[in-house]
Amino acid sequence: MDEVPWLDSRQLHAWMRFVAVVELLPGVLDSQLQADAGLSHFEYYVLAMLSESPNRTLRMSALSDATSSTLPRLSHVVARLEKRGLIERTPCPEDRRAVNATLTETGWEKVVATAPGHGSTVRENVIDLLSEEQIIQLDAISDALLSKLDPGTRMW
Repeated sequence: MDEVPWLDSRQLHAWMRFVAVVELLPGVLDSQLQADAGLSHFEYYVLAMLSESPNRTLRMSALSDATSSTLPRLSHVVARLEKRGLIERTPCPEDRRAVNATLTETGWEKVVATAPGHGSTVRENVIDLLSEEQIIQLDAISDALLSKLDPGTRMW
């Protein structure tokens, strides 16, 4: 077996800082969404994906792909959101074996009310800290990483 080369000091520094961002940012997003809307970041993401879909509806399998979630995890979260009146599940008219998730009017209102605070948090903790050149670099870096992590472009 070939020996894997160690990261040099510059690579290790960059990697450790990236890991810190990946670990810290979800907590910041969750805290704001929980305080402002009583939602976790994943719950908001599910609602947002539905809000951007035709007729605010997706098959559960497509929603699972869009959120990079397993169907069991997604079903659990959707059930919670359904109890709150934010999502409705119905049989898919094209394939009765499939189930659709639809954002209700109450769910749409929740997304509309929540989006400004979430957008402000994203700007405050990421976007506004970067120059225009860094935004372009962040986009290019994300594309490079996603081409390996999500080659089917399910999430982008």
